[in-house]
Amino acid sequence: MYFGGIFIGLCTFIIIGAFHAVVIKTEYYFGVRAWPAFLAAGLLCAGGSLFVPLPVLSAVLSVLGFTCFWSIRELFAQRKRVEKGWFPENPNRPAGKASAPRRPSR
Repeated sequence: MYFGGIFIGLCTFIIIGAFHAVVIKTEYYFGVRAWPAFLAAGLLCAGGSLFVPLPVLSAVLSVLGFTCFWSIRELFAQRKRVEKGWFPENPNRPAGKASAPRRPSR
């Protein structure tokens, strides 16, 4: 029996689940200006997966990289969810030019 596929599926499940929380916390503390960090991490992981000789580890590293890429989109979507009031806004984070203007609460 080969457990490589099960291991890749389990790691994918854990990575995606963890990144839901990572995106929420990142938007709360840093706003959308953190997107270049997700891009860099995604490029490193996806690029690194090309050089890993173990197929299962290469696949997991690739899943991690592409999850980082998807997190960029989710970071901007999270900002919209905060604007709608679905998630709390960080009152201590200064609004910089990279952050979206916040609508006043009604």
